Amino acid sequence: MLNTTRPDAAKLHQLRHDFLTLKTTQKLRNREAAHALGISEGEALAAFTGEHVVRLEPSFVELFEQMPQLGAVMALTRNEAAVHEKDGTFEDMSHDGLVGLVLGSKIDLRVFYRNWASGFAVREETSHGLQKSLQFFDPQGHAVHKVFLREHSNHAAFDALVERWQMRDQIPGLTLGEIAPPPAVLPDSDIDVPAFHTAWNAMTDTHQFFGILRKFSLARTQALRLADRRYAQPVGVDALQGLLERAAETELPIMVFVGNRGMIQIHTGPVKTIRVMGPWLNVLDPDFNLHLRADLIAGAWVVRKPTSDGIVTSLELFDADGENIAMLFGARKPGTPELEGWRELIAGIVPLQNEVPV
Repeated sequence: MLNTTRPDAAKLHQLRHDFLTLKTTQKLRNREAAHALGISEGEALAAFTGEHVVRLEPSFVELFEQMPQLGAVMALTRNEAAVHEKDGTFEDMSHDGLVGLVLGSKIDLRVFYRNWASGFAVREETSHGLQKSLQFFDPQGHAVHKVFLREHSNHAAFDALVERWQMRDQIPGLTLGEIAPPPAVLPDSDIDVPAFHTAWNAMTDTHQFFGILRKFSLARTQALRLADRRYAQPVGVDALQGLLERAAETELPIMVFVGNRGMIQIHTGPVKTIRVMGPWLNVLDPDFNLHLRADLIAGAWVVRKPTSDGIVTSLELFDADGENIAMLFGARKPGTPELEGWRELIAGIVPLQNEVPV
């Protein structure tokens, strides 16, 4: 049963104590300590409202479009299996209703404000000194996006933004929202597969894929399973490491997408330093870090979509629940064909034989 009310003062006091004890004794990050307590990261953070945490007004479109004032920062978007960190400056900010677009030479985002529920400004003492950040969460308290200030960021602008957007209600605790049901999908036997194949073949833009999923009531991995094998091939769950290493060797510019219900963050450019640390597969470059739990990849697909610029190819990774972990493309802009070097890298991935992930 989802807790939809804020805990009382005694429970909040105990939560803060247990959270700080876990962080200190086990050297856990905020998210890890919150999960160890059986709560969301947003709930843990909100327990410190009025201390080092300031609750922000939920005017997310207007608030978020102030990010360029902060100067050079680090933008972080994650899901259960991947963390995408990008250093740069917020540049061109726009929105259409509750869908936002951030375009810039470094920070590139697709924002889904309808899934944002709470935001906080955080000033937290760490072993590296005072860390300032803005953190945004969905109705269940899961992080959708974070913006961390660097030493060279505009700290005065941060302080002014917090002063402008802080809520009058600075009472600790977080009210959780109801979990939205997933979109309805049909069983395989009820799908008009020939019509689905025709729709896929008729695509002229990769974004039309989402409309096809809705039209045929398909889950994403279900669509890949039922697709013509010209367009979707299952590959080994270890395909990502080899692809990143070959991209680094050839200095080929690529695109790396990581997202959740409230945000998609994109890196475009080369990758250089690839490191494996336990279950984590990492890209450790000066302005881009990717941390991905390779052990949580349950399915991997090479996906080809027709467009007016020719076929566009991606490597798409999914967890055991069919949730997308990350997608990789060759670097390209609308109106230009896919890089031949990217197709050569993809061609080096060996398809699975007689095995289709669920």
